[in-house]
Amino acid sequence: MTLKRNLMSTAVGFGLAAGLASAAMAEEITIATVNNGDMVRMQKLSPQWEEATGNTINWVVLEENVLRQNVTTDISTGGGQYDVMTIGTYEAPIWGNNDWLVSLNEGMAEDWNADDLLPAIRGGLTVDGTLYAAPFYGESSMVMYRTDLMEAAGLEMPDAPTWTQIREAAAAMTDRDADINGICARGKAGWGENMAFLTAMSNSFGARWFDMDWKAQFDSPEWKETIDFYLGMMNESGPAGAANNGFNENLTLFQQGKCGMWIDATVAASFVTGADSTVADKVGFALAPDNGLGKRGNWLWAWSLAIPASSEKQDIAKDFISWATGQSYTALVAGEEGWANVPPGTRTSLYENADYLAAAPFAQMTLDSINSADPSNPSVQEVPYTGVQFVAIPEFSGIATQTGQQFSDALAGNQTADEALANAQSIVTEEMEAAGY
Repeated sequence: MTLKRNLMSTAVGFGLAAGLASAAMAEEITIATVNNGDMVRMQKLSPQWEEATGNTINWVVLEENVLRQNVTTDISTGGGQYDVMTIGTYEAPIWGNNDWLVSLNEGMAEDWNADDLLPAIRGGLTVDGTLYAAPFYGESSMVMYRTDLMEAAGLEMPDAPTWTQIREAAAAMTDRDADINGICARGKAGWGENMAFLTAMSNSFGARWFDMDWKAQFDSPEWKETIDFYLGMMNESGPAGAANNGFNENLTLFQQGKCGMWIDATVAASFVTGADSTVADKVGFALAPDNGLGKRGNWLWAWSLAIPASSEKQDIAKDFISWATGQSYTALVAGEEGWANVPPGTRTSLYENADYLAAAPFAQMTLDSINSADPSNPSVQEVPYTGVQFVAIPEFSGIATQTGQQFSDALAGNQTADEALANAQSIVTEEMEAAGY
């Protein structure tokens, strides 16, 4: 009990120093965020910051695709609707380069410590030495699997599986009568939903979005192999209605014991082993699969907090971001909900913390997955872009959302793989030519 109080006192005290000056002139800031579990927890704990500073928060909590649409529209038009936005590694460098975001190089809390951020995560949020967003949690992707179902199938999951091993294990674990699907994976259309999964997967099959002349590559044999394999595996062993399932839907299925395996964000590890999971004590972890070509199908991402240049409350926004992405918030979560539930993947110090390493059996696999992603060389073949599960160009969100719809339709049985690939090729070619590539 004393430890919990001390951790909470530390966390609340962190905001006091920065907040005393502003407490006399309390302000309300508006924060847009995604409805993922870690952000819901941040919202739940935010009254501690409000009490310490005297300021209040107007929360706008949205589903992932809707959040992206809203904040993109607001920032590109200078709408000024939000003081803090939850954005990703895709948006941060593009928006920072457009002068749409406030630099976080100065004005953060004294003990916030940017040097503690993991280099791979910090690098993705930085342009020419300027940090434009503070990572709330960082992630790659990995395999989460049911150890009991693997054992019952007479199989053993390697630490570094191949796609063939994954598909065979999925088939062996599938039991339609018991409502157990061997594999759960994203099928919901969206550049950050199914296309994040499929782009990362395609890298390991040797596919790429563009060749060195920016020509679309969906008519390549590598993309055909990727989509044929994905659809075949999901049709054999995936859940009904998979074309509607994104991160949150698959998380629920896994927690309910309806997935033998789930390949998705490393940040999900604390939720599949947490109190809401019916299979918490039966979960193992492995690296995202490869196809024997030298690249794994894992991504690199951070959900981060950023301040739009249109905000009129930038100092208060920086104070909140310092609190929410600092080490004292980590201590607060640890005190409230245990070390296994702290936001992962952002700070070196967390992976040197013995309490965290003891509480989180997935910690090393998460760090290894993050470190194995290479945004500069994401695919087996040479590419003209950076980004692992996305292409870091402004046009990507639009073309990938349209492309994602094609593959979601194919998964739903509304068109064939060949039709989806042909449509994707046509969409991307047309949009890129219109953009002047």
